Amino acid sequence: MATAKHGPIGIFDSGIGGLTVAAGISQALPQESIIYLGDTAHLPYGEKSPEAIANYALHISRFLVEQGCKMLVIACNTASAAALGRLKAYWGDRLPIVDVITPLVKSMAQKNYKKVGVIGTKVTTRIDQYPQQLQALRPDIAVSSLATGMLASMIEEGFINNAVSQAVLHQYLSYPDFQDIEALLLACTHYPLIRPEIEAFYEGRVAVFDSIAAVVEEVKAQLVQNDMQAKTDLAPLAQFYVTDYTPSFEKATALFYKRKLHLQELDWKEEGLSFAKT
Repeated sequence: MATAKHGPIGIFDSGIGGLTVAAGISQALPQESIIYLGDTAHLPYGEKSPEAIANYALHISRFLVEQGCKMLVIACNTASAAALGRLKAYWGDRLPIVDVITPLVKSMAQKNYKKVGVIGTKVTTRIDQYPQQLQALRPDIAVSSLATGMLASMIEEGFINNAVSQAVLHQYLSYPDFQDIEALLLACTHYPLIRPEIEAFYEGRVAVFDSIAAVVEEVKAQLVQNDMQAKTDLAPLAQFYVTDYTPSFEKATALFYKRKLHLQELDWKEEGLSFAKT
């Protein structure tokens, strides 16, 4: 690998939902520095074409590598589905790239479930990476997917654990193909915030999984495999960027990261991302 072993881990998402992944990584690996980039100028990715998403992801990855990042984490299911192949082809073996789909699929393939449901954005469910990857490892698993486009915006608006969220979840989770599932995969990094509500809906009948724990384990494994663990005597840094700043985004970071963060804005230009003038 051609990157500095003590550089930060670069994490990106279409917005601020990926902060749930960033928080998991920072909690499990407190010695590691991170740079988080939320592409708020182009959200929601779930309504964009796979080609556009792959182009956004490549643009973002170049910026993160320019900042010295030693690893990339795609903290977005939609970008993982649409852009992972493009990023791996571009970067080759110059740095490890961890997505949020593959680690969860590998973890699920080791369990004994026979029928699994997946909820996520339109693009995530249309590209169908979860069924393809799961059935490649476990041909005996039946996978049903459902696009649940309202959930991410519902969460960002703060409708959690109330009458609105319960009504929306009831509508989605009553999907006929989900009636006899044994497990449900949350294919969006916003959804861990409503995982307790989803579990309550199923009353213990269905096991519910998100990707955070699996992604953290994969990041740990890649750091060891590539001899990239940060020195424990170096103070870690954490920087958080967005491509379109609004006070509401900054306020919402407390929901996703468990504390309010200061977001710095970047200018999005065709030739690359740059720091916004203040």
